[in-house]
Amino acid sequence: MTPEVHHHGAEELCDAGLRIYARALQEGHLRSVDTAAAPCLIDNGILHPAVDDLDRLEPVPPTVALQRLLRSSEDRIADERRRGQRMADVFEPLIRLRPANVPHEDTPALRILSSKKRTGQAIEEAMAEGRRELLAIQPHDSHVSKHPDILEGAMERDQAFLDRGARMRALYQHTARHAPYQRVRYERLTGDVEARTLDEVTDRLIIIDRTVAFIPASADRSLALEVRHPALITYFVSTFDRLWRLATPMHPQAVEQPTLNGITPRQHAIAALLVEGHTDNVIAERLGMNVRTARVHIAKLAATLGSESRAQLGYLIGQSGILDREG
Repeated sequence: MTPEVHHHGAEELCDAGLRIYARALQEGHLRSVDTAAAPCLIDNGILHPAVDDLDRLEPVPPTVALQRLLRSSEDRIADERRRGQRMADVFEPLIRLRPANVPHEDTPALRILSSKKRTGQAIEEAMAEGRRELLAIQPHDSHVSKHPDILEGAMERDQAFLDRGARMRALYQHTARHAPYQRVRYERLTGDVEARTLDEVTDRLIIIDRTVAFIPASADRSLALEVRHPALITYFVSTFDRLWRLATPMHPQAVEQPTLNGITPRQHAIAALLVEGHTDNVIAERLGMNVRTARVHIAKLAATLGSESRAQLGYLIGQSGILDREG
């Protein structure tokens, strides 16, 4: 009776393969006839012929086998990503084409921008046409802050927008107050421009003339979504306005003034995130600071509340009542 042959991906092992591989590890070797039900073991190099006897198959150590399978899986994922990018590149110009029966002045309500470069170009084009207003939510981005050329280009673009009589409103995290490039930016920009800050903001959002908005479409922000649907624009503007009313105007005075109970607004925000169970990395990202700074604030909060451990800190935050009132 011919044994059943299992077909599967190169990065996988079938049940028969696992059983045969385990037997080979226990016995030290197998004959080729014993592996007929799982040719994947030989294809993946998990079993290999002995130098002095080609019919004798010897197993590689499990750690080596695991590395080979993981490498195969990583290669497959990389290939899929490259394939997805190629498809996006092919379809991006096609998305711009309009059916013959659609008026030329009509524009897509949603459009995928398949790279950071294309996103930047689309924003610049929209701002070049804009005449009234730009609303922006800008979370901390360490990459941008380290590239003066990007910042200078944005300054020139924004000043040209303001020079046409438009206004600009921008929301940042409180940590932006201490960023030198942000202080320089708002010292140099002239016109109807204002910035405010919050402990936390939403993901990046840019709205121009209340007719077009740009939001991230992937976690790494390599993809963006250009939105022109009136209902979505109205929703974005409403969200911005509500956050704007809650935000603090960006002025030279810091927002780290201690409260009556000795807990600063920054520590208050961290305490809320700690109680929710977030890690140091997530807290740092949401508040726009590096992990080291976040841990310094956590240590100060723990010292203020008299906590000796992370678990006790969560308990003391709850008992202190600091989250029951404004920080």
